[in-house]
Amino acid sequence: MELALISGSTRSGSVNTAVVRTLAGILGDAARPYLGLAELPHFNPDHDVEPPPPEVARMRALIAGADAVLFCTPEYAGDLPGSFKNLLDWTVGGVEIVDKPVGWINASSAPTGAEGAHRALATVLRYTGARIVDAACVHVPVPRTAVDPATGTITDPLVREGITTAARTLTHEARRT
Repeated sequence: MELALISGSTRSGSVNTAVVRTLAGILGDAARPYLGLAELPHFNPDHDVEPPPPEVARMRALIAGADAVLFCTPEYAGDLPGSFKNLLDWTVGGVEIVDKPVGWINASSAPTGAEGAHRALATVLRYTGARIVDAACVHVPVPRTAVDPATGTITDPLVREGITTAARTLTHEARRT
């Protein structure tokens, strides 16, 4: 069971990227992390042809090869960050995510969380035909103090347990279908 882990942040010290790195370490060979968000070209329908740009092809292949996809994205100005929306725009033209089980982790430790971003994410994912697994769409606050600055991974055992549970919930649902 392979799980694509996609960070919706381009910031090097992002707690969202820390979630992806941590899960990649926990899940080992079952994890397919994607940290290439900053490398994706701006979406242009004129360029969404065969072959697609190399980074788009890499991202689409990662999603296509996974049994499920887990997103972790921050909120920016009440919505999805533009760079992450760009990634999602590139998935609309492909069929890799259609009927694929998806979930997300809200890693924000802010009181308002990332509700706007996740509302927008749900809208786009439904549009692409992805199958949202509600039980795998969770809020697991990740304070910056829980991230080891040297490795960029989460060290707090309770936070690690929370993100691992979300990933396992998603893969369990993917196995059932």
